[in-house]
Amino acid sequence: MGGIVFLVLCAVTLLKLSPTGTNLADFRNSGYGGSSNINNNNKNGDSSGSSRSGDPNREKGTAPPPPFEPFNPSPKPAPPGSHPIWHLITDAERELEAVKGRQSRTLDEAVAEYRRRHLGLNPPPNFDKWYEFARAKGVQLIDEFDTVMESLAPFWGLEPATVRARAKEALGFPDNALLGVQIRGGRITHLDGGGEWQQQATAGMMGKFLSWLPDMDLCFNLHDEPRVVVPHDDLSRLVKRAREVNMAAAASYAADGAKPPSNAFSRAPDLNDGSRFDETKLTRFNVFAHQPTWTHSRLSCPPESPARALEESERRDDVSKYGLGELGFVYNVTALSDVCNSPSLSSTFGFFDRPNAYNLVLDLFPIFSQSKISSYSDILYPSPWYWYEKVSYDEKKDRAWAQKDDALYWRGSTTGGFSRAGGWRRQHRQRFVQKMNAVDNATILVNVGSGSEEQWEPRSVPRGDYRDLVDVYFSGVGQCDPGDCAAQSEFFEVKGHAEQQDAWQYKYLLDLDGNAFSGRFYAFLRSRSLVYKLALFREWHREWLRPWAHYIPLSLQGDDWLESVRFFQSEGSLGRKEAERLANQQRDWADKVLRHEDMEVWFFRLLLEYGRVIDDDRHIIGYSPASAKSEPAKAPVEGAS
Repeated sequence: MGGIVFLVLCAVTLLKLSPTGTNLADFRNSGYGGSSNINNNNKNGDSSGSSRSGDPNREKGTAPPPPFEPFNPSPKPAPPGSHPIWHLITDAERELEAVKGRQSRTLDEAVAEYRRRHLGLNPPPNFDKWYEFARAKGVQLIDEFDTVMESLAPFWGLEPATVRARAKEALGFPDNALLGVQIRGGRITHLDGGGEWQQQATAGMMGKFLSWLPDMDLCFNLHDEPRVVVPHDDLSRLVKRAREVNMAAAASYAADGAKPPSNAFSRAPDLNDGSRFDETKLTRFNVFAHQPTWTHSRLSCPPESPARALEESERRDDVSKYGLGELGFVYNVTALSDVCNSPSLSSTFGFFDRPNAYNLVLDLFPIFSQSKISSYSDILYPSPWYWYEKVSYDEKKDRAWAQKDDALYWRGSTTGGFSRAGGWRRQHRQRFVQKMNAVDNATILVNVGSGSEEQWEPRSVPRGDYRDLVDVYFSGVGQCDPGDCAAQSEFFEVKGHAEQQDAWQYKYLLDLDGNAFSGRFYAFLRSRSLVYKLALFREWHREWLRPWAHYIPLSLQGDDWLESVRFFQSEGSLGRKEAERLANQQRDWADKVLRHEDMEVWFFRLLLEYGRVIDDDRHIIGYSPASAKSEPAKAPVEGAS
């Protein structure tokens, strides 16, 4: 009997450890992480579950078999009264102000908040230097770095020497498509791989704080697409060991307080002199370019999640976790981008159809990527593309709001996947362009209330009635076999090359995922236009940018696309004034949180945390006020004075 009870407890524990793939939201629910992920507009979550009513695999009235919960075929109901968009904007701005108001104001407060969020752990060594640097750079959200901890938490389940060895193994095989950086003695001693701009940007982002980092080998992904998928059972065991053994040991040492932690990193005996990458004859990375990836991508999803359904007929998107109202306006972008909720992505998103590049490993390797899918275990870091300003914003070429055209604008090529045998019909960019230019009917919301009593109801209208609100076209066709390229050129109206600065002519701009993140987002946010975003790929900034306060999120299904534009442009002066207000608010916030300095501060924090993960003494090192008093005085970090 005791053995049965033990097995049941283990099963329950594992289910709690990873309910949403690798985003590790369980850490928040169980006390590991903070509850302040400001991308989650529904802080209490929603467990009702639903699927998309248009799912072709579902017959009307059928219910999924056990052990799945019955899914409601509709998104979460919208509150009565105002248009759902008003509710979403109001909630987002209220929660943003709450997050801003509770930020730590002193180093001691930041340490206390860190320990509160992270199982009682002390911050990593040199946290005081990081805090000094962050304050000097004017960082707005000094406590919002849970994404860092989520990326690194599974690595606490491995021995430090194992993580170091896997970095060495990855860098030693020349065809792994990595930019390798070796840091020794507080400086970069060796750097190889990638283009010149990427090397300069990556080194430049860490140049001001290198002296405070330990010796380490870093592996930066050169592909747009993420690289690391850990099967759910392995990932659950890693997280369990991290929380219950390794993090617990570090937290216990911090709580004991008998001896202050060492505010310094120890030396790793297995690192070379930093002048070369030691050659590796074999690699655990496997190349699957131009092949479907859904089977691999869902491996880390919990067995009970929609993505892991055993039969294709059982696959039902759980839209209620992120969709609001009849049209499914996005109220939770974290749940929206959790692929474990949405098995329909296997046939509607280019990355899962046939990515342009795909070099995958199924063991936990420390690969730093600029963006990733939720089910992948790559370590997110600020994109050197953004830091280097590969897509720039020229304010002199922008226009005042009143001088811009009243339309949603997008130009881009057919990236997002490689098209073969008609695969472009299953890819997200093609689906978006086709739907926005279709001659079918669309659903909008109409106020049928009287006086001050609003009552918004759906109404089907010819999409052509709002054709002037949409200027969405391809500017080029590529990443396809010759026959598929020809078919797309014939099917779509291709407008030809467009300059980036042409976008400022329009009031509404769309940022749309390509092979990974699009790379235009920051330039758009700095403009005087209102930004819309349709994205599945996650980036480092997701705690610092709030949907409906800093941009308008769009669903992957598309019922909300037209109404999200029509509402601002066609609901009288109030809607147009709100669009202009949001555009100004977005621009102001971007100028505060997406600067070079912000990316450097975030990267500094990430590499301090990673440095502790790979330190053999990680359970006894860290920063505390007591350790600071016992250490000799040091020079200030560069750029913090």
